[in-house]
Amino acid sequence: MSASTVASLIAEVHASFEVAPLVYGHGTDNAWDEAVALVLGVSGEADDRERLAAPVSDDVAARVRVLARRRMVERIPLAYLLGRCQYLGLEFLIEPGIVIPRSPIGGLLVEEVEPWLVRAPETILDVCTGSGCIGILAAHVWPEARVTLIDINPAAVALARRNVALHGLEDRVEVIESDLLSRLENTERYDLIVSNPPYVDAGDMAALPQEYRHEPALGLAGGVDGNDLVRRLLSEVVRHLAPDGCFICEVGASAAALQASESWPFVWPTLPTGGEGVFLLTGSDMGLQSR
Repeated sequence: MSASTVASLIAEVHASFEVAPLVYGHGTDNAWDEAVALVLGVSGEADDRERLAAPVSDDVAARVRVLARRRMVERIPLAYLLGRCQYLGLEFLIEPGIVIPRSPIGGLLVEEVEPWLVRAPETILDVCTGSGCIGILAAHVWPEARVTLIDINPAAVALARRNVALHGLEDRVEVIESDLLSRLENTERYDLIVSNPPYVDAGDMAALPQEYRHEPALGLAGGVDGNDLVRRLLSEVVRHLAPDGCFICEVGASAAALQASESWPFVWPTLPTGGEGVFLLTGSDMGLQSR
């Protein structure tokens, strides 16, 4: 019989994480939640108080300890170790080379975006989609919408397609490899465009904690002030946003630099799940008129 239970293994991992120089932010923000995520992720147990006394096999306990050690020694984000993660209650496959889902845009879509949408979107575009998490979440929020996911990284495109299949959305979610919106037809318009592009400025890139250095620079680095791709995206979105549509973009700590250098009438909503630096622009904000 195993000497470990779910509760005892969580406590053991938590104690180790508490004294390790770990940095969180890839789905959890403290040692306890990280320990819970690791043990439940490996054991397959539900997040249920009644299951805390359930025994854990020696093989599972050994696997948890191996991954816990790698988390502490190599400082690898837990999502990469598990190969999957949770985002706004949905599960996604994840792998090294793809940014781990954590954007606060998701909470905005679920709870607070209605004031800026005059109607339920029929067409949705997720630019710099990575794992596909934001666009797939949007497909769940608006079950009648058709969704297009775009990324320049072939590995991200392949992973996003796997996640589309995982969620059974192949009939109305497509994935395109493209440098921003370059592969879209000029006539294509979207009711909702969302993007979590690379926006970390050069100073912050140089100071990233070790955990974040496991993520690809391609998905993080946004140039000197963090807004190189954001400016390109703004110029391209104007051609593809419906006149009564909405553009939502995350720029994080690069928000001040963007506002200082651009004259768009950005709206910065309060984010239900926390975080900073997400702006909205409606079609009318961008000077679009019905054709």
